[in-house]
Amino acid sequence: MPTGAADAFDTTVPPSGPGCLECEQTGGWWWHLRRCARCGHVGCCDGSLSTHARRHAAATGHPVVQSYEPGEDWCWDFPGETFLDGPPLAEPTSHPEDQPAPGPAGRVPEDWRDILAGR
Repeated sequence: MPTGAADAFDTTVPPSGPGCLECEQTGGWWWHLRRCARCGHVGCCDGSLSTHARRHAAATGHPVVQSYEPGEDWCWDFPGETFLDGPPLAEPTSHPEDQPAPGPAGRVPEDWRDILAGR
């Protein structure tokens, strides 16, 4: 674990919700979700249009996210641009399994692949 990364984890904080906090507030959509290991903020991944997880890390200084996808438990250190091991976070550890990726249902444009490929 990188120096100082232990401070990046709070295993008692639940996630902010089932989807990207900012996309939910603005009516946006995401490709995949990442959860801040420090405060539980759920944001969209770097492959999404808005990259809210990375923006949250830059704005708050919270450097580590964990995948918020079902079946995934890997962590990513933004400053080091590398994977790292982390402790189990508070439940739930992913968005609901019936929530599609990209998501949320009903807000993803039909041409989402073209949109993401063209950015």
